[in-house]
Amino acid sequence: MGRLLVQLTLAEPSATLAAAVEAPGNAAVGRDAGEVAGVAHAGVPITDAYAPAANSVTLDFTAPAAALRHLEIAAAAGAAIVVGTTGFTPDERARAEALAAKTRAVIAPNMSVGVAVLERLVASAVTALGPDFDVEIVEIHHRLKKDAPSGTALRLGEVAADAQGKPLQGRATFGREGHPGARRAEEIAVLGVRGGDVVGDHTVFLLGSGERLELSHRAQSRECLARGGLRAALWLAGQKPGVYNMQDVLGLR
Repeated sequence: MGRLLVQLTLAEPSATLAAAVEAPGNAAVGRDAGEVAGVAHAGVPITDAYAPAANSVTLDFTAPAAALRHLEIAAAAGAAIVVGTTGFTPDERARAEALAAKTRAVIAPNMSVGVAVLERLVASAVTALGPDFDVEIVEIHHRLKKDAPSGTALRLGEVAADAQGKPLQGRATFGREGHPGARRAEEIAVLGVRGGDVVGDHTVFLLGSGERLELSHRAQSRECLARGGLRAALWLAGQKPGVYNMQDVLGLR
């Protein structure tokens, strides 16, 4: 993701690559960001110290602990930040949003503009179809992904639950085995599949009597995430302080 973000930023006329940060001890620290990304020399050495300028926008695709630390630093500096990191616990997510509210921030478990549109479609479909249709969500990712189910799948579950007028908490099912009994009417299942090199597939099933609707998004490469992240950063630069998501970036809210 870092390489993609550097490539896209250097190719974007309205953006300037100001800094590039890696974890301490990473072999890329000290090298030129453009050369590490496989493009021309950028004159921006990769550092392991995150120190954003107040007029900058950071793109964070790291890990929960690092993202929270970056949010703290960005908020203290008055710098904007886009967080595409996934795997937050509920408490970490609450902490992230509290920190983000002190500056300008976009937080989304998936930066793809297609997924943002999918969220809107899911909300509309669940509302229109009503309680007679059951909602089940299946996601597929590569074998190395550490968290499950994906943050995107959980977000889609939240969108569907909100459209039904009830929170996802207490209704979500994350696996079935043995004899769990008949499906509860209020249940929403969020199921993860792992294997191969799948970038990310998400399907929301709306299952009724005699018919079903499937709404799917398939990421063919991580470039869609990087492009969405850069789009969010360019949009965020002109916004007032607050916490935003990709619905805001696309003008869907």
